[in-house]
This record gives sequence, C-alpha cells and structure tokens, in this order.
Amino acid sequence: MKFHKYQGTGNDFVMIDNREQFFPKESVQLIEKLCDRRFGIGGDGLILLEKDTDTDFRMVYYNSDGNQSSMCGNGGRCLVAFAKSLGIIKDATTFIATDGLHHATILENGIVSLQMKDVKEVKIEEEYVFLNTGSPHHVTLVNDIENLEVKTNGASIRYSDLYGKAGSNVNFVSQLSENNFRLRTYERGVEDETLSCGTGATATAIAMYAIGKTNSKEIAIDVEGGKLKVSFDKTDNGFENVFLEGPATFVFEGEIEI
Repeated sequence: MKFHKYQGTGNDFVMIDNREQFFPKESVQLIEKLCDRRFGIGGDGLILLEKDTDTDFRMVYYNSDGNQSSMCGNGGRCLVAFAKSLGIIKDATTFIATDGLHHATILENGIVSLQMKDVKEVKIEEEYVFLNTGSPHHVTLVNDIENLEVKTNGASIRYSDLYGKAGSNVNFVSQLSENNFRLRTYERGVEDETLSCGTGATATAIAMYAIGKTNSKEIAIDVEGGKLKVSFDKTDNGFENVFLEGPATFVFEGEIEI
C-alpha cells in the first residue's frame, strides 16, 4: 500500500488515497499499527481521501487508536495539501468531512487556510469553557503551562464524569499578549499530548474571546509544534466565518505491506 506522511505544526498524519475504496476501514488493528511510531509509519491519526459526488473529495479521519473520530483541523489542512499534490485541486477547494462542508485555500508557501464549522454555543463555567469546533473541547487557563503534566491532568478531565464515556479533548492555555495565547492539548483517541491540535486552537481562540480575555477576532495560537492563526466573526448567532490557518507540510512517502 502506498502512503504519504504530512504534518501541520507537528500534528502528523498518515495519508491514503482511497478513491478506489481498497482500504480495509473495518480493521481497527491495521489503522492502529500504521499509526504506531515503533512498529508502523507513525502518526497522530490516519486520513483517507475519498471520492464525493458533490465536492472535490471526502475526508475520513481515524485517531491513532484505530477508531474513526470527529473533525481534525490540522488533518483537514494537511489533506488539502495532499489533494493538491495529487492534482485533484489547485489553490482552492470544498470538501466534506464528518462535521459537514469545509472550504479551504492553499498558498504557494504551503500555508493552508481552512474554514471550520460555525460555533453557536459556548458553555462558560467558572473554571473552564466547553465548546464544539468539529470536535468537543474543554478549555482552561493555567498559570505554569510549561511545567504542566498535560497527559496526567488531561486524562483526569477527559475520563471524568463531566464528559462520560465519549470524553473530551482538553486544552490548557496561558495568555502571552492581547491577541496571542500559548496552548497545550491532550487529545482523546491519541490519549496523550500532541504537538498541535487544530480544533483545539480554534476552540481556544473562541473561548478566550467569549470570556473577555481578548477583543481581537484574529488570534495567534502558539502550540508545541509551531504557530497557528484563528479568525472569526462574532454575530447574533454565535461565531461564524471561522478560519484556521497554518502550515501543512509533506514529510515523506513510501509503501508498506499490509
């Protein structure tokens, strides 16, 4: 099987061109093995690019545990770059994912701007904010983000009674300036900290605006693997025209026996 590897600010993915529907989607063990960093290719997730009758392509996303999951922002951006490399698109695209339609553009320098879903509801609690940006996200401000045990603290929230069996991604945030925040994310399905999380960066930007930590509608997010930018419009219906922007980089390609 031929594969491609892409990363977006350190969030890395195994990419498969599945337009001919050859990939055995029911094999959780295979997907988990392909994502394994010691016995497989290695990645935070695996993404299938498939045909779609109404858009340029369909995105099917699996976490590294082998299970199909909700939307992945960095994965979506990387898939746009992959689609361009395959000649399916040029510099702009519309594709379908589990949370609906997405529009995206790709610049010559490899920066991909991806439109995320509108966010109509933001739940503000005393110690955290919860919202869904294509995937569920718990967002909380912390003081010493550099020394925080993200895996331990993230898992305790992800598996708490607060979110039940489905769980939630967990984002730890500190403010650097009026429109710049530092983010570390624990991702469910990976069950560990990742170097970046696109839906998490999007959720963090909206959450910080919602609780009054910033008045800016264009917010820089520093993640472990680089820098992302989130922009949006605030309307009576919530947050619309939400865009996630950052690099999407080809790493390598190869063939693996399955």
